[in-house]
Amino acid sequence: MTDAFIVDAVRSPVGRRGGGLSTVHPADLGAHVLRGLIDRTGIDPADVDDVVFGCVGQMGAQAGNLARTSWLSAGLPECVPGTTVDRQCGSSQQAVHFAAQAVLSGTADLVVAGGVEVMSLVPIASPAIVGQREGMGWPFGGDGWRQRYGDQEISQFRGAELIAEKWNVSRAEMERLALSSHQRAVAAAAAGVFDAEILPYEGVSRDEGPRPDTTAERMASLKPLVEGGRLTAAVSSQISDGAAALLVASERAVRQRGLQPLARVHATAVVGSDPVYMLTGPIPATEAVLRRAGIGLGDIDLIEINEAFASVVLAWQKETGASPERTNVLGGAIALGHPLGASGVRLMTTLIHHLRRTGGRYGLQTMCEGGGMANATIVARV
Repeated sequence: MTDAFIVDAVRSPVGRRGGGLSTVHPADLGAHVLRGLIDRTGIDPADVDDVVFGCVGQMGAQAGNLARTSWLSAGLPECVPGTTVDRQCGSSQQAVHFAAQAVLSGTADLVVAGGVEVMSLVPIASPAIVGQREGMGWPFGGDGWRQRYGDQEISQFRGAELIAEKWNVSRAEMERLALSSHQRAVAAAAAGVFDAEILPYEGVSRDEGPRPDTTAERMASLKPLVEGGRLTAAVSSQISDGAAALLVASERAVRQRGLQPLARVHATAVVGSDPVYMLTGPIPATEAVLRRAGIGLGDIDLIEINEAFASVVLAWQKETGASPERTNVLGGAIALGHPLGASGVRLMTTLIHHLRRTGGRYGLQTMCEGGGMANATIVARV
């Protein structure tokens, strides 16, 4: 069996809702990171076996197989196919898994994995909401679903509240994590830490989400998302626009083309979890991927867990014992934003570049996902 190497990883800046990337066509944003990836790796794009992109809101400009339209919009060879996957927030992390699995199986040598989401244009849950409005039904309206879960609300917001209650995560704890996320992201940007991974686009060269002026007092003044709840907008991930892409290559492709990989995919896992709580999957996913890797959490140098909500990260830390000093050290989605279909590879891009920068050996990435699922990936610096 061959190894699956990550040769390079790039991303756009992450734009705020209504910000500098809000009017960009998603295929053009995807095309931008694809062109940048090809330029940086120096490969012949016609040699790519497949392009796997994540996208959650696959409607409107994001419909019609966004992986394919992004590749063609980049002016790249028509002979290269593409497919778009939806594993909710983990869509592009799943794209990395699919790319690595193709290489590990020996059926592909070069696969591009990435994702794109312009949430300013296609708001979260648009396919479900628009579909219901047009008389196409509701995802949780079938007889089998109702018999199993009833008519209770199924949403990430309720799930995050339930997690806060079950794990006794206080609002103050969540606000401390959110403040740290902004402070870490602001410091990293000021130090130029993200410069090696970001491809500026249309005058936007830095992530627009981190807020230097965020304070604990300001967070404490916000109203909760639901009456009597613990969550506020300040402890939730930001609605964002962005794209990211990386190249997965076989050992043969690396050797024959003289490529210099950044990392190797060491282990992968994907799990299902309670769809009502929805966002607890990173807990069993972390256990599963460490077991497959044959290492312990203490062997992991850097961790990226998507900050969908602060309660998700804090409950995961309580269950796993993960060190806050090794987790989201450059800030997370509360500060940097969460462009749904792009976030998996955005996190992976940041993780790999920072492993290289710090000299760490292993990095772990995990993400909670709609429907009650989670991906986890361990990469090893090369």
